[in-house]
Amino acid sequence: MDISVIVPLYNEAESLPELHAWIQRVMEANGFSYEIIFVNDGSTDNSWAVIEQLSAQNPAVKGIKFRRNYGKSPALYCGFRKAQGDVIITMDADLQDSPDEIPELRRMIVEDGYDLVSGYKQKRYDPLSKTIPTKLFNATARKVSGIKNLHDFNCGLKAYRRDVVKNIEVYGEMHRYIPYLAKNAGFNKIGEKVVHHQARKYGKTKFGLDRFVNGYLDLLSLWFLSRFGLKPMHVFGLMGSLMFLLGFVAVVVVGASKLYALANGIHARLVTDSPYFYISLTMMILGTQLFVAGFLGDLISRSSEQRNNYQIEKEI
Repeated sequence: MDISVIVPLYNEAESLPELHAWIQRVMEANGFSYEIIFVNDGSTDNSWAVIEQLSAQNPAVKGIKFRRNYGKSPALYCGFRKAQGDVIITMDADLQDSPDEIPELRRMIVEDGYDLVSGYKQKRYDPLSKTIPTKLFNATARKVSGIKNLHDFNCGLKAYRRDVVKNIEVYGEMHRYIPYLAKNAGFNKIGEKVVHHQARKYGKTKFGLDRFVNGYLDLLSLWFLSRFGLKPMHVFGLMGSLMFLLGFVAVVVVGASKLYALANGIHARLVTDSPYFYISLTMMILGTQLFVAGFLGDLISRSSEQRNNYQIEKEI
């Protein structure tokens, strides 16, 4: 099969027939063998009934129905597991992504050899309250991930080589960082294509401003896991050792100054009256706790089934 199109959706019943017809038209015009996988993320409207109707009309239409709303990442994860195409295309169900981009996205994967191609909505039809935070978010994501050539990490329109989606795990709200997940899995040929962005035709957006806060937290989590996920002792142990050492040196200085004063008959206040004594003890305690946290993290990591799950490209 040439292409699998994965469409996660939540309450998009009005747009589904038009989106299906548009995708079908593009596929038939280019002679692609294809499947369309609609992932109904707990919709409360009649989205699933529409999907069933479309599947009855077109055998290429497949569907996954969640019992409740889980989010976009779980929807993509289940869609990736079900997909059988050589090239996987993801797009949103709100008609803001154009299926006309599919042939060129596929060509960049098949002919140019990209592992992943992300859409770039250079001209957006969104309010400033959405576009400005998006620019800041993408600038931060580029800096942290090291993927300098991407301008729109969160664009729903992406193309993947099949190996990519079968070797990454999208969870939580990590759909924003699939290029970063792919890079961490060893898929380094990541490209970008400027795509057409359309104004929403039906309904209203399902995402609020809280996604930007959650996005930054997820980015920090992903960065930490990619750097220290299998070696937590390297960060917690180092921080703990440094903090304990500084606290210990500070305690020695406080104690030595007291002994020097006593030896020379100089009046000095009690050690316990010095704030530096308590600061030093606190640093030693925190240092010990950080070290133990790193040690426990290392033990947990060693027992993980994923510890030796390395990305092997080929074997002979």
